[in-house]
Amino acid sequence: MTQHDSPALPAHRPGASRQAPEDPSPSRTTRLWMPALLYTLGFLTVYLLAICTPWGQRAENALFGLGKQGGEEAWIYPLSGAAYGSTPLPPMELSAKPTLMVGLAVIVVLTLVRRCWWQGCAALGVVILTTGGKEVLKSTLPRPDLVGAPENLLDQGFPSGHTTIPAALTLAAVLVVSPRIRPYIATAGVLWLACIAAASATMGGHRPSEVLGATLLACACYGLATWLLPPAAAPGATRSPRALPVITLTLALAIALVSGARNDTLTRSLVSAATAFICAALVWYAAVGRPAHTTRRTPPALD
Repeated sequence: MTQHDSPALPAHRPGASRQAPEDPSPSRTTRLWMPALLYTLGFLTVYLLAICTPWGQRAENALFGLGKQGGEEAWIYPLSGAAYGSTPLPPMELSAKPTLMVGLAVIVVLTLVRRCWWQGCAALGVVILTTGGKEVLKSTLPRPDLVGAPENLLDQGFPSGHTTIPAALTLAAVLVVSPRIRPYIATAGVLWLACIAAASATMGGHRPSEVLGATLLACACYGLATWLLPPAAAPGATRSPRALPVITLTLALAIALVSGARNDTLTRSLVSAATAFICAALVWYAAVGRPAHTTRRTPPALD
């Protein structure tokens, strides 16, 4: 082979075959603010369609005409705390505030033990902003009477207070626990939420829109908190067993069906269960189904 046949070889440069290091600067990090915006838009959409339109009000008010008034016909009534001498399932009835206080205390303890200061502050912010926002919104968002509804259906209950507690505490807990057990904590919280959301809807304490609005509010606060976290402190993509999402959502559906069941009306039972299942799916996706931040990788250096 002559020298004219020899291909020109590039000069060897140390490190040229390796990827260039990632740039940790904020310009290389994309903050996923879109989920917080989408949850907020969902919250506003539910409010506008269900409460600020005549057909939305008629549809939800019609549910109260199915079956007897009150929650005595609900299967979960003995655990609701409404029955005389019964112990309420947290956070139903008078157990709401104690449940919230215990949940906040657990978050503080986990933050101190794991020394995850940023995540702990974000978790507390999720709970405080969700529950506090619920109180503000309930007192400021109007509920116009567009269909001449009975007086007992004119009370403003959007969003549901009982539903915000399990939703907010579940999303806060996944911020402060170890990534290895995060999917299982999310599973426990999602099943708890499915039970409480279905019970709140089927017993007549809240309309389906109020239950769904509370869950969307909690997810929006969680999305905002993870967006504001520094990239190093934000939770990444959670790896869970492949079958866990299917198992979790299947159990959530079963719990929602049982918790939403009534003896006097199938339609109201199914609507309550469907609403609770949607709430469970929303929280599962927010907590486990996506990473909080995505880091752009710098492409390999070309000679």
